[in-house]
Amino acid sequence: MPPEGVTHWSARRLAKQVVVDHPTVHRIWQAYDLKPHRVETFKFSQDPQLEEKVVDIVGLYLNPPEQALVLGVDEKSQIQALERTQPMLPLLTGKVARHTHDYKRNGTTTLFAALNTAIGEIIGECYPRHRHQEFLKFLKQLDKDVPGKDLHLILDNYGTHKHEKVQRWLKRHRRFHLHFTLTGASWMNMVEIWFGILTNQAIRRGSFDSVAHLIRAIKAFLSRWNEGVKPFVWTKTAEQTLAKAVK
Repeated sequence: MPPEGVTHWSARRLAKQVVVDHPTVHRIWQAYDLKPHRVETFKFSQDPQLEEKVVDIVGLYLNPPEQALVLGVDEKSQIQALERTQPMLPLLTGKVARHTHDYKRNGTTTLFAALNTAIGEIIGECYPRHRHQEFLKFLKQLDKDVPGKDLHLILDNYGTHKHEKVQRWLKRHRRFHLHFTLTGASWMNMVEIWFGILTNQAIRRGSFDSVAHLIRAIKAFLSRWNEGVKPFVWTKTAEQTLAKAVK
């Protein structure tokens, strides 16, 4: 057991503790592929419908219904319009790009997005908030933008998606079918992958002097994305996914 108060070992600290030289510690770590400098997070779902939901969603990805579309739908909330106090210093030979650590907050927006997994196309809209009212507006936009076919929407368990007014609207629009991911397993919704791409390529290094400026940047990125879309491909079977989702 490590001494009380020690939560992380360096090679030198461990070598001192076990009375060997630190190159020996390095060789042992390499031999057994141990990487104490790295830590990852995990969470096992306790959803009582775990297996049923995994089979349902993986089935939609691997064998989508004919004459229907599978859409990964979610909202990226509280996207901040952060304005750096000084212009970014550009990438130069031998120097990385640099920006100031301080910034001004100019408000937030919420992006509702639907990923068509078959082709990779995104339908998106920004709203000031992410209540059931905004979710209903987005459903109505999908109803208008994607006519005719049945729509299978993959969603997380956020209360907005299950609001009574949403349920009433769905009863009048039978071509919409909602499929909920496991509790604590939003990674099963492939639109989350696209949110990460959006953050890395269009938001994280940006400087936005207003929410309107931020929304223009998001919409410009979305438009460019849809010009060169590629399918999002789920590769794991339900059995493989279950092995990841449970302890």
